[in-house]
Amino acid sequence: MGKQYDALTEPHLAFIATQKVFFVGTATADSRINVSPKGMDSLRALSCKRVVWLNLTGSGNETAAHVQLDPRMTLMFCSFEGAPLILRLYGTARVIHKNDQEWSELLSNFTSLLGARQIFDLTIELVQTSCGFGVPYLTYKEERPLLADWATKKGDEGVRNYWQEKNQVSIDNIPTHIIEKNIQP
Repeated sequence: MGKQYDALTEPHLAFIATQKVFFVGTATADSRINVSPKGMDSLRALSCKRVVWLNLTGSGNETAAHVQLDPRMTLMFCSFEGAPLILRLYGTARVIHKNDQEWSELLSNFTSLLGARQIFDLTIELVQTSCGFGVPYLTYKEERPLLADWATKKGDEGVRNYWQEKNQVSIDNIPTHIIEKNIQP
């Protein structure tokens, strides 16, 4: 049976710390709903009411576009090993770009990951658990090196060019502001 909490508990925090993947859901009133898988040790719980995650360069930039218009965000974690559990964090998010004042302080929570483009700062309003009985067992093998290899090969200028070409607007044509907020003039 599902349970609801006002904040993360110690067992929730311990569960999150062991997860290799999480899922992010966002939308605006007029956009498609976006659900993205995330990994690569890119999430940190800063408190029982706040998590941040480092967003890496990808083929789209839906989350950044959505959050700047509608800050609602849901994070979901699933237990693929051990006891079944689904943990959802509902809250309000802010997108932090490289030129924002908080960038350096928040980035210090992470190991350097090539291709970092934004940090999302989620204030948790509701935590919900559910059984996860239908989630299959899956075994973690290893991180894929492809994104880091791609970013290394592209270099900083190549990644910025990629952002210019592929990450400026969502699939619904909503601006992400990645160029003006991440690249010094």
